[in-house]
Amino acid sequence: MYSEVGALILLAALMHAGWNAMLHGSKDRYLSMSWMCLTMSFSAALAIFFLPLLTISSWPYIAISGVVHVLYNLFLIRAYENGDLSTAYPIARGSSPLLVASGAFLFANEDLTLRHTLGILLVSAGIVVLALQRGRVTRRGSVTAFLTGATIAVYTVVDGMGVRQAGGTTAAAAAYTAWLFLLFFLTPAIYVFRHGMVALLAPVKDVATFATGGLISALAYGIVIWAMQNGAMGALSALRETSVFFAALLGRAFLNEHLNAGKILACLVIVLGALAIGA
Repeated sequence: MYSEVGALILLAALMHAGWNAMLHGSKDRYLSMSWMCLTMSFSAALAIFFLPLLTISSWPYIAISGVVHVLYNLFLIRAYENGDLSTAYPIARGSSPLLVASGAFLFANEDLTLRHTLGILLVSAGIVVLALQRGRVTRRGSVTAFLTGATIAVYTVVDGMGVRQAGGTTAAAAAYTAWLFLLFFLTPAIYVFRHGMVALLAPVKDVATFATGGLISALAYGIVIWAMQNGAMGALSALRETSVFFAALLGRAFLNEHLNAGKILACLVIVLGALAIGA
C-alpha cells in the first residue's frame, strides 16, 4: 500500500492541509468555502460529459455523501472560527481514522487488528495531548472539530463503499467523484439563501484564490476516492490524516500560530497512530 498509491495519498494530504490553511486564513470563511465548492461543482459539471455513466447502485452513496459533505463544510467553518488551524485541524482530522477504521470494520468487512487498536489509542492520546496545549481553541471549537471528524469518517466510509459499486475502473472512479462534486453546489446555495446573491458575488478580486483552493481540494479528495476502489478505507484514511503535521507547519509558517514542542509531539503521535491503523 505504501508505494505509488501511498505517495499519491501523502501528496493528497499535503494538498488538503494547504487548502485548509487557505480557508483558515480567509476573513470570511463561509464565503471562501462557498466559492471553493462552486469551483468544484462547475468543474464537475464540465467533466461529466466526458465520463462514463455510473451504475445505479452507486447513486445512493453519492446522495448521502453529498449531504454529509454539506454538514462537514459547516462544521469545519465553525471549528476554524473558534480555534487555530494547528489545533482545530489535528483534532478534526486526527479523530477520523479511528472512526473510519471502525466504520469499515462494521459496514465493509475490513479487518480491525491489534495493530489497528494500538493506532486508535495513539491517535486518541495525541488528540488529548493536543487539546491540553496552549492555543486559541474554545470548548465550542473542540466540539465542532470533533463533529467535523465524525462527518469526515461518515463520508469516507460512504464514498469508499460507493466507489466500489461504480465499476472498478479509473474512469468510473472519476465519474463517481464528478457526480459527488456536482452536489457541492448545496453549500453556496445555503450561503445565498442566508446572505443573498450580492454577498456571494461581492469578492470578485478574490475569486481566483478561492477557485485555486477548490481545485486543490477536488484533486486531493479525488485521489482518495480513486485509491479506495481497491485499498482498505481505514489504511488510506489513516495515511491521508498525516496531513495534521503539514497543517501544524503551515499554521506556523503562514498564519503566525504558536507551535510549541507539545503541539509537535501531539501531531507526531497522531501521525504514528494513523500509520499504525494504516499498516
